[in-house]
Amino acid sequence: MLETKDGVHDLAKLLAGAGSDLTEVAELYEDWAQNSQLLDRLAENPDPDCRVDDGVRMAPLLYPGKVLCAGANYYRHLEEMGVQNVTKDSQRLFFFFKPARNAVVGEGATVHMPLDTQQMDWEIELGVVIGKAARAVTPEQAMDHVAGYVVAIDACARDLNKAPDTFYKLDWVAGKAQESCCPLGPRFVPASSISDPQALRLTLSVNGVKKQDDTTGDMIFSIAEQISTASRLMQLDPGDVLLTGTPAGVGSPRGEFLQVGDRIEAEIEGIGRFEVEVQPPSTGVRKPLA
Repeated sequence: MLETKDGVHDLAKLLAGAGSDLTEVAELYEDWAQNSQLLDRLAENPDPDCRVDDGVRMAPLLYPGKVLCAGANYYRHLEEMGVQNVTKDSQRLFFFFKPARNAVVGEGATVHMPLDTQQMDWEIELGVVIGKAARAVTPEQAMDHVAGYVVAIDACARDLNKAPDTFYKLDWVAGKAQESCCPLGPRFVPASSISDPQALRLTLSVNGVKKQDDTTGDMIFSIAEQISTASRLMQLDPGDVLLTGTPAGVGSPRGEFLQVGDRIEAEIEGIGRFEVEVQPPSTGVRKPLA
């Protein structure tokens, strides 16, 4: 779908009407520099026959190539987790993965309680969508590789993340890579529409009670630094999503955790707001969505 000042439109029909052979959203990121110009032209004068009702939204990018997540990347979040005297020099940027095909969902009754957890937590994050392949880029070059932004929720199982009986003491797959643990929404906003991604307010509420309220200015490592560091580990490809860390206000420090039926509302300034509802655990096989 393409959202314009005139409403929401069927993007596939708009692209076909413009003579484009693109059929999938993910294909737009393969040549973002060119395709973003095409989208701008379509948005300026969309065919009214392609307008549709704005119902429940799927994730803006349903099957990213990778979902790479920066851990512990906000000063006040580290402090609430018990880390004292936090400075940039005292920290090391690290990442973990979420399984893109299984974790990403859209708004609505889409998030399932992980199996075997008693400590499901919430984290709002700014999601960065890569629009140009990046490999070993500098921080100064990094933002040229950004296509745009989405609102992300990192739903995690705190108790499963801990592994005190193992050498490493943590299990990032069990804690962070669960089914439906990465809601994205409500829309993809091009980078050209966000003047300063390091000055965006993020808020998250559970059942109408505000839990997180901070800005991306509290990041320890900037978006540019994250892209630069990640690109030294692996190539970042068009359509990959980078989750950039969460601000203070998560449930774990207060012993508050999500329950089935809880509503999570996440909003980032300039991008929008969306809501998900926690469902019971599921062992059913999910069919890929078209």
